[in-house]
Formats: sequence, structure tokens, C-alpha cells
Amino acid sequence: MKFSRRLALAALAAVAIASPATAAVVNGKPAPAFTLTDQDGAKRSLAEFAGKTVVLEWTNHDCPYVKKHYGAGAMQALQKSATADGVVWLTIVSSAPGKQGHVTGAEAKALTSGRGAAPTAVLLDPTGEVGQLYGAKTTPHMYVINGSGALVYQGGIDDKATADPADLKSAKNFVSAALADLKAGRPVAVAASKPYGCSIKYAG
Repeated sequence: MKFSRRLALAALAAVAIASPATAAVVNGKPAPAFTLTDQDGAKRSLAEFAGKTVVLEWTNHDCPYVKKHYGAGAMQALQKSATADGVVWLTIVSSAPGKQGHVTGAEAKALTSGRGAAPTAVLLDPTGEVGQLYGAKTTPHMYVINGSGALVYQGGIDDKATADPADLKSAKNFVSAALADLKAGRPVAVAASKPYGCSIKYAG
């Protein structure tokens, strides 16, 4: 019994499922401005993409929940579909130095190439400042910003809070749905959901 309880506690420590109510940003309000260094060492700001739909994807390549989406090619397919429609896709790494998921620019480039990812840019946030500004809790944790600069979606990538790739077949992808709503000129039907995955490995 004690062993089972320890396993349960360990699982809770490894996985975070946060309520949208705890988020640091509010749907319908302007997305907070930020500037980060990308995998090539260039400074990139949210402001440079004004007028465009923007997806923010928090990631940690060692997280089983992230591996679920990348290992099956689902995340890459969504990135390619979105960017082909003119959407800006920013993948953000907020893992602190020495913690799981932290990468250098060169390591980020190798990961992007090796797994066939297709974001507009990979942004490095080693201090966790931007992640905490947005209230990002998990990897993955997703946000969608419309062309007016307002946040229109935040939460999980889909409705299957597991690390099992088999669940992708029956999952409702909230990011894909939000982008489809925006493209059609409709209000985003599901504007928030519970993010799930590994807790972001912030400093401290």
C-alpha cells in the first residue's frame, strides 16, 4: 500500500495538470509583449509578428507528453499546416540550465532538424521570465494569439491527457480547432482547457 502511494505521489510530481483559472494571461486581452533569443542567436519579439495569428508552444524534448506528439509526427504536421496558412509558430523552451529540457541554440537547431519540426522559430527562455509571464505550466502548453494581438486560446493541445500516441487518433486538437475558427472568421469555440504534461522545469 505504501509503495503504491509512493508511485502515485511520484506520478503527481512528474505531471502537471493545471486549471485555466490559474493562468497569468486573460483571453480577449492583449498577449503580453516579449523578446527572446532564437536558436540562431537572433533577438525575436512578439511585436515583429503584429497582424498575424501566432501560436506559442512550450516544449521540453525529454518530456514523455512532448515525445507523444513529436514521435508520432503530429506536432510537426500541425506546425506545417499552420505555417502554410500564414500562421506564425513559436516554440519556446523555458527549462532552466541544468534542468530537463534545457537546450543551447545549437542543440535546439539539431532537435528541430532531427525530428522534422517546422516552427517559425525556436525561442530560448532559460530564465523562465516569459513562461512565467504567460503562466505556462506544462509541456506542451499552448496559446493562440489572433491578428489583433489578443489571446484567444490557452491550455492543452488536445483533450487526451496521456502520453500514449495511440490516443492521438481519437483526440480533439484544440489548437487546430482554434486556428480553423480564426481562419473562418468565427469566435474560437473552445478558448481554454486544462494544460497537461510535464511540469516546466523553471529555475529555483
